[in-house]
Amino acid sequence: MQQIKKNIRILFIARTIRLFAYGFISVILVLYLAAIGLKEYEIGVLLTLTLLGDVVISFWITTNADNFSRRKMLIAGSILMAAGGFIFVLTDNYIILVLTAAIGVISPSGKEIGPFLSIEQSALSELVPTKALPGVFAWYNLAGSFSTAIGALCAGWGAQLLQKEGLTNILTYKIILAIYGLIGLMLLILFRVLTNQVEVPKTTDTAKTISRFGLHSSKKIVIKLSALFALDAFAGGFILQSIFAYWFYLKFNVNTGSIGSIFFAANLIAGISSLYAIKIAGRLGLIKTMVFTHLPSNVLLLLVPLMPNLPSAIAMLLLRFSISQMDVPTRQTYTIIAVNKDERSAASGITSIARSIGASISPSLGVIFLASPALINLPFFFAGGLKIIYDIWLYHSFKEIKDGQEIGVKRTKVT
Repeated sequence: MQQIKKNIRILFIARTIRLFAYGFISVILVLYLAAIGLKEYEIGVLLTLTLLGDVVISFWITTNADNFSRRKMLIAGSILMAAGGFIFVLTDNYIILVLTAAIGVISPSGKEIGPFLSIEQSALSELVPTKALPGVFAWYNLAGSFSTAIGALCAGWGAQLLQKEGLTNILTYKIILAIYGLIGLMLLILFRVLTNQVEVPKTTDTAKTISRFGLHSSKKIVIKLSALFALDAFAGGFILQSIFAYWFYLKFNVNTGSIGSIFFAANLIAGISSLYAIKIAGRLGLIKTMVFTHLPSNVLLLLVPLMPNLPSAIAMLLLRFSISQMDVPTRQTYTIIAVNKDERSAASGITSIARSIGASISPSLGVIFLASPALINLPFFFAGGLKIIYDIWLYHSFKEIKDGQEIGVKRTKVT
């Protein structure tokens, strides 16, 4: 029992410092790329390749983690994260930056990227009972949201303070990128301490049935969920946190400190709201909770660019964040419990990869839209409209599931 608690603490600490790093870098990433002279379309290409590279790396790591070693794959992801941060510091050569973005682990959104989430949640599913997973995942997401919020706040105001001390914008941003790389090394040390209890128990039958993609009897539902999540992520790619930050800068001339404060509040609110999602899921079920909270948040997203001034735009954004992330712990729980234990890393990884693929194209378009005053609000309209389509499609596909039946079932029928 003591070893189990130790492993859970390590996974939560890793989640906390990693999401701090993601929030930390997301505020300044696009600003840094613009400061070193990249054009909007070049930034868009780099962001797209960041997400596409994540697809390839994460696919290989997560689909092999259950068979090889979850712990070793987490260490590999940490090395890629550290390398990404340090190489961005050492060069402003566009080709090298593009290659680094494709191979390393760099988060332009302030949200999870890389193989960590899928493997950590699969590890947690070995350490806690199935019925406790929604609550554990809610706290896991809360820790991440708080850390992202603090990271965004520290990066925004830290950059502004350093600039007031006489440091150039570029040097300030490179300091933040170096800290990002150091956090990658901290993760490596943490994951080395994990024990074999985070690994999936191996059996003779499991070894015979696992396919090369880490799945066997759950392929159908994983494909269905992957298609849905890809659409949602494609929509979300138009409004990555880095793009959101750049939009506030262009439209309202907001400084980095204020941008950091905005996303501190937004992520803080989002994290707290995830706890309420578990209570709602207990009454409505996982799927209905995902849809009934996500749909109105996307209506609010459509309203953000229509606000006449900065305070009202911020207010609408915060209202949107108060419900927009309530689908996250329920979605993650559903993905884990809908498949067998020996498929969990692969299923979570493949659905996460589908999200990365979906999100890989839209940032290029979003940044291009921001370059034109006439089109600057289009990313919000594309994102909100497509996310509403996703909500309707999700509900239609799973509406036959009775409330509460998701928890503890082996398999779910897909319509």
